[in-house]
Amino acid sequence: MPEVKIEEAKRFMVEALRAAGAPLKEAEAHSELLLHADIVGHYSHGMNRLELYLNDMKSGVCDANAKQVILKETAATAWVDGCRALGATVGNFCMSLAIKKAKECGVGIVAVKNCNHYGMAGYWALRAEKEGLIGMSFTNSSPVMVPTRAKKSALGTNPIAFAAPASGGDSLVVDMASTTAAMGKIEMQIRKGDPIPEGWALGADGKTTRDPQEAFNTGHLLPLGGFEATSGYKGYALSAMVEVLCSGLSGSNAAYNVPPWTHTQTKSPNLGQCFVALDPSCFAPGFGDRLGHCLNHWRGMEPMDPASPVLAPGDKEKINASTTYERGTIVYPQQQIDSYGTVAERMGIRAMEILNS
Repeated sequence: MPEVKIEEAKRFMVEALRAAGAPLKEAEAHSELLLHADIVGHYSHGMNRLELYLNDMKSGVCDANAKQVILKETAATAWVDGCRALGATVGNFCMSLAIKKAKECGVGIVAVKNCNHYGMAGYWALRAEKEGLIGMSFTNSSPVMVPTRAKKSALGTNPIAFAAPASGGDSLVVDMASTTAAMGKIEMQIRKGDPIPEGWALGADGKTTRDPQEAFNTGHLLPLGGFEATSGYKGYALSAMVEVLCSGLSGSNAAYNVPPWTHTQTKSPNLGQCFVALDPSCFAPGFGDRLGHCLNHWRGMEPMDPASPVLAPGDKEKINASTTYERGTIVYPQQQIDSYGTVAERMGIRAMEILNS
């Protein structure tokens, strides 16, 4: 598949966002967010999403020049209006505020309304982890999850992200959708021309489908765990929990009132998001060492297959990032390269330079 230098991918995204009306600082921050996803191997939330953000700015759904407003505040909490800004703009504002509060009083919790899509949830949890804090991040989204026993979608992929620092620069990182797979994963299967695994989504007939286009069109994703017999109600419950932290605390739209995120969207989604930072030094001494021992114990366990060692949560992304940086390039599907060639022409910017195809 085609390869693009890391710095070239970022150059392209910055120029595209700038051409759509984003100020330089906001364009660079949002490009860093998307680039992170591609570097760690979560292509669904990287450049794959860029055109949707460009369309949001063009249609007025997103105001890339907006400034966030603190509506209510205590020493440890804040309620914020995101004012429909770019996801990275709102995310940086809110997580920085949560980090500041955590450093001052041990914990910071920020709930925000009037948000747009904020990319990979784990990116925001890692913002706090890099400051020596435990970070958490949550968002609701348009209704694509079918609750257990229901026929139609009512909740979002509503991800859960958690990152904690361990000794020696190590960390534990959890970043997961509450559906079996995020909708972006299905979009990537469409781009690659590959089927989706059994159990990701339901087709128009209410039965599982392996056709990614049908899954995308129907918008009926199964909760984490699948059907009731395989504990799908747990994924449903996790999604509901995230809904409480997001729309419940912020006053945003609940997932069932959020419009689909499409290339022709004209209505603001008014998503709700929640950012948490927690200082582990406020508790028992030696947190980093204890977590480090856990990580190393798990990694040292005898695997079922010697060719597939046991990993700690977040290891796969670290391995992918190391490989990507060593190679110096990101590998994209040809279909994605072609589609962004069209975007470059439409936006009046230079197309990405491809190393091979």
